Amino acid sequence: MSSTFSRRRLLSLGGAGTLLGTIATTGTALASPTLITGSFLHGVASGDPDQNSIVLWSRVTPTASRQQGVVQWTVAKDSKMQNIIATGQIATGPSRDWTAKALIEGLQSGQTFFYQFKTLNNASPVGRTRTLPAGDVNQARFAVVSCANYSSGFFNVYDAISRQDNLDAVIHLGDYLYEYGGNAGSDIGRKHVPDHEIVSLDDYRQRHAQHKQDRSSQRMHQQHPLIPIWDDHEVADNSWKGGANNHQAEEDGDWDVRRRAALQAYYEWMPVREPTALPEAFYRSFSFGTLLHLSALETRLMARDEQISYFAMRALQSSEEVAAFERDVLWKNDREMLGAEQMRFLCHEWEASAQTGHSWRLIANQVLMAQVTTPDLTEYFDIQDVNQMTKQWGGAQSFVDFSAYRLPIAPDSWSGYPAARDRFYQLARKFDSGLVVLTGDTHAWWANDLTDSNGSKVGVELGVHSVTASAAFAPASYGGKGSEYAQSLIADNQDVRFVSGNGHGYIDLTVTPETVEAIFKTVSTVKSPEYTVSDYMEFTIHQKDGVSSFI
Repeated sequence: MSSTFSRRRLLSLGGAGTLLGTIATTGTALASPTLITGSFLHGVASGDPDQNSIVLWSRVTPTASRQQGVVQWTVAKDSKMQNIIATGQIATGPSRDWTAKALIEGLQSGQTFFYQFKTLNNASPVGRTRTLPAGDVNQARFAVVSCANYSSGFFNVYDAISRQDNLDAVIHLGDYLYEYGGNAGSDIGRKHVPDHEIVSLDDYRQRHAQHKQDRSSQRMHQQHPLIPIWDDHEVADNSWKGGANNHQAEEDGDWDVRRRAALQAYYEWMPVREPTALPEAFYRSFSFGTLLHLSALETRLMARDEQISYFAMRALQSSEEVAAFERDVLWKNDREMLGAEQMRFLCHEWEASAQTGHSWRLIANQVLMAQVTTPDLTEYFDIQDVNQMTKQWGGAQSFVDFSAYRLPIAPDSWSGYPAARDRFYQLARKFDSGLVVLTGDTHAWWANDLTDSNGSKVGVELGVHSVTASAAFAPASYGGKGSEYAQSLIADNQDVRFVSGNGHGYIDLTVTPETVEAIFKTVSTVKSPEYTVSDYMEFTIHQKDGVSSFI
């Protein structure tokens, strides 16, 4: 298997393929390949590139409610679509919500291409995309994002990314959308559609459609290929293989039915390759010449065991109970995050990467990986601070009392699965090449060292803030003590070099053979479409004896 996509994991895209020379799409033809009539209200997108292929996506709003047919696609070397190198057709209809997704193969590596879809009476916007480079590569540049809650604000982060011309791809670390309902966002005209918590296939399709109709989202997708992973909210909050935090069978129905609906909508609406086996097995790898190897993990639906209850942790009453909990529950050896199959996949991919001689190994990861425990807030917050927090949060006093035990800050993170994390670290150490983990989920900025249970250094972690979702550790959080709490995390956790809830934004990540440069870029507001962009923090990573470290 190559060090890019495993060919056994290529998707079936569900369309009509047309062969032109060495360029083709995969799929199944319609009996009557008639061009559908309709318009393109959801833009275009591309994603999951490799050296010779790319997934192209769009969606038709049909003129007739049950209409089905084919959509024409065209790939060219210029934005005016005059130097055409391939064209073909892809099927769509109500069975896939009129989305059109084509895998275009036989392309040259490291090249920029332009593409467009057409119906019988309309043409889509022209999109721009890029295949992965081969051979010696001196630089790759990415925008790294996470957590785009439509009702929380405008997607100014996406708009800012769309204005960068020199990106190889946008790496999306999950929570591409949120399943919530309610009236949030009404004040700025961004209330969720539908307005209830999404559960059914039609619900998930509507929510994806809402995101794809957002103009800033459309501009980003139109300009850059996407390499996404999902986190929990693409299905439901704090999901695991057997359920989710806010999934109640008596109200929300069968978990398996809901999960299947969410994943069907995800694969319909996202420009990604689909696994040929279980739909939950959404992990894959990307190779950028000899420069870097990127692995996108799946840590939610395939193997993850149920999270330890945060409330059960807070019920512990003594240091003896804490010690027993850590020994018998937290460090239970068979608690999984990735599972054996995904670990075998990673081992196989990293062996191929070592043969290629990649300078770096990047990980697209959902939840915080570094070992982070609660600081003892009794040392930082006095009674007046706790009283102030209690005005906004009734559980403030018990939270402060619990913090003295220095248990994991988030049992949903890798710290809630420390044995599984050590297994991942043990595998990573077999391959000498700088490990850089890119993490979403927390709605905060992080720069962390990664160390195993013996204190040995494994690599580094960069955590990205949200696109819009409410900020952890923002000054107004924790009863107005969010910034102080962030500083106490740094003081009490030797692996945490930086954490902040200020602003929303993305990581501008530049990789060269010698260094990884990370600029945390923030937008001035998400409550208005008028915004400015600024550089918030910058970190440089190099390697020493094959282990990545902050300079």
